[in-house]
Amino acid sequence: LRSKTKVKITFLVILVGISSMLAAVVTDHWAVLSPRVEKLNTTCEAAHFGLWRLCKKSIFIVEEDPQGNSCGPISLPGGKYHATSDLTALIFLFFPEYNISAAAIAIFSLAFMTLGSMCLLGAFGKGRDYLLRPAGMFFAFAGLCIVISVEVMRQSVKRMIDSDETIWIEYYYSWSFTCACAAFILLFLSGISLLIISMPHMPRNPWETCMDAEPEPMD
Repeated sequence: LRSKTKVKITFLVILVGISSMLAAVVTDHWAVLSPRVEKLNTTCEAAHFGLWRLCKKSIFIVEEDPQGNSCGPISLPGGKYHATSDLTALIFLFFPEYNISAAAIAIFSLAFMTLGSMCLLGAFGKGRDYLLRPAGMFFAFAGLCIVISVEVMRQSVKRMIDSDETIWIEYYYSWSFTCACAAFILLFLSGISLLIISMPHMPRNPWETCMDAEPEPMD
């Protein structure tokens, strides 16, 4: 494959990574929390949250959960929803600093992703192959930032579950969390691929030095 074809394929992979990243950042299904349900015909309060808000749902339990004594599932029809849409409301989670940190790191990831996209689009112009290297670095940094955000969120969930101040005792990670992990893999690997593509080519014969080797044209 010629370099230009490789860049186009990498660009398509990056588009999927960007879509996964945006889906993870703007949605509220990173983790689902559930309290223990001791008896039937009672109301319990499950919750799911993301980087920006917490959504609580009151569910009236009429059947025993075959997988345990948890409240839910969260997708159960009916019930009353209550959403908090600002960062200060995350104080309800008792450990807001973790969620605010995860959100701030995700913003850095979005910034790196934007810069990488600008460099990559510019690299398609004639004689601008040099922009592939900064584009690769920006996308790799974006992937690293989102995986750090994922780890911060994981630690936040664990501390909430282990705390005696919260009612939730069970949890699982939902599809927004999966999107964030997918975005890390796609963006980081695509960034490394762009860096490799932008590297100078090896000499064609033993008498040709690396400095004398002509870069392969993209067109």
